[in-house]
Amino acid sequence: MSLVGSQGIISVIEILIASAVFCLTFIVIRSFRKQIPQGAEEAPRTKGLPPDRQRAGAGEQSTLTLTQMSQTYGDVMQIQIGTRPVLVLSGLDTIKQALVKQGEDFMGRPDLYSFRHIADGQSLTFSTDSGEVWRARRKLAQNALKTFSVSPSPNSSSTCLLEEHVSKEADYLVRKFLQLMEEKKRFGPLSVHGGLCGQCHLLPYALDQFEVVASSGNAVDFIPVLQYLPNSTMKKFMEFNKRFLRLLQDIVKEHYESFEKVRRHHGLLIEQSQQNKVEANANIQLPKEINCFDTVTTALSWSLMYLVTYPDIQKKIQEELDQIIGRERRPRLSDRPMVPYTEAFILEMFRHSSFLPFTIPHCTTRDTVLNGYYIPKDLCVFVNQWQVNHDEKLWKEPSKFDPERFLHAGGTEVNKADGEKVLVFGLGKRRCIGETIARWEVFLFLTTLLQQLEFSVSNGKKVDMTPLYGLLMKHKRCEHFQVKQRFPIQSSELPLDIG
Repeated sequence: MSLVGSQGIISVIEILIASAVFCLTFIVIRSFRKQIPQGAEEAPRTKGLPPDRQRAGAGEQSTLTLTQMSQTYGDVMQIQIGTRPVLVLSGLDTIKQALVKQGEDFMGRPDLYSFRHIADGQSLTFSTDSGEVWRARRKLAQNALKTFSVSPSPNSSSTCLLEEHVSKEADYLVRKFLQLMEEKKRFGPLSVHGGLCGQCHLLPYALDQFEVVASSGNAVDFIPVLQYLPNSTMKKFMEFNKRFLRLLQDIVKEHYESFEKVRRHHGLLIEQSQQNKVEANANIQLPKEINCFDTVTTALSWSLMYLVTYPDIQKKIQEELDQIIGRERRPRLSDRPMVPYTEAFILEMFRHSSFLPFTIPHCTTRDTVLNGYYIPKDLCVFVNQWQVNHDEKLWKEPSKFDPERFLHAGGTEVNKADGEKVLVFGLGKRRCIGETIARWEVFLFLTTLLQQLEFSVSNGKKVDMTPLYGLLMKHKRCEHFQVKQRFPIQSSELPLDIG
């Protein structure tokens, strides 16, 4: 039997075969599609970022775009960047639900091309590993940081080694600023980076390359073909990581030869891994990490920008420091509860600048449901900290820079509940392990600088607060800063050489 049409003769057998192939293909495709749990639904899908912003990645403008899109699609939405689907989380409650309450589901890291080149793929922060060895390494690093930060200082009046070390560096920075004023009659707040990174010649220049590549939405991670095309930024990024890794290996080798403690700590890591029944051939190594990058120096640089933009706020901080600390001694960590306005300024600087607009990308470790939406395993996740820090539901006039929003009535203490709403270092199981030290360092540096120096800009000059996007958002260069000493430094207080 056959059917006759304008195109010729088609047999019934051919029609049956075509129908069978179609049905089989449909069944196969449907079998590979994840079954959405009953009561859940797929996350809203958007058309994705505009092509120009996809090429730039999730930059400053894309930060605003994703924030605006969340107002339409909600706190859980899915976008397409290149060939990769990405889940974008906004809203403080939603982010807490995902990273804290459902932390095990969202604690992974995506397998991104750029991440494979950081610390030879063994980075504590960027690697895809989240198993028992990773947990043991993270715990070891946390203990090491805690031990260093609270160990008493035997050689000075500082309360701990961290305070002693940072105080010396802060004094060095004071001297550096005064030297720049004497030689060049001006300087820029980005001099903070060169001053504090001077110990390692790689950092001041190469970190910019690192941050651009490692930021959320780097094109090479989302458009695979770009991995095979010439890319000068990626090349510099890879070279920097190789050199930095060699530097760390040399330092670790030196410590192994000099300190028995390091061997004991390493043995503790192995013992802990064995107790957790980690496979014998697992890759057990001391963490190789670029931990806080220049988070502290970026925070200080933004702080100086706000201080010269709002001189009345600078004066108010200095009045508080003069009243509580005076001029006869250096600031200490124990002063923090007694200088609430200074603490409020630091919180507002973190919130308003949001120079960490996204966390390092997360990844789901298993199929899960969030806010009623089905989220499949291995989905890349962007966490929009900028949106939380500028959410009108949380903050009155979020675009206004106002440290007093963090103070209780009367201004005598910081409102801790409001302070905890500011997202800077992430949340949950991937929260930055250096957060406490970073906050302490920002406080000590800032109070030491403002105790001794007064900052301003040249007459007729203005500062441009427009952020430049990377892993950290920095401001545009401003080379018109002025600084003067507030009071003479006694000979016994001359800055120590930390080099």
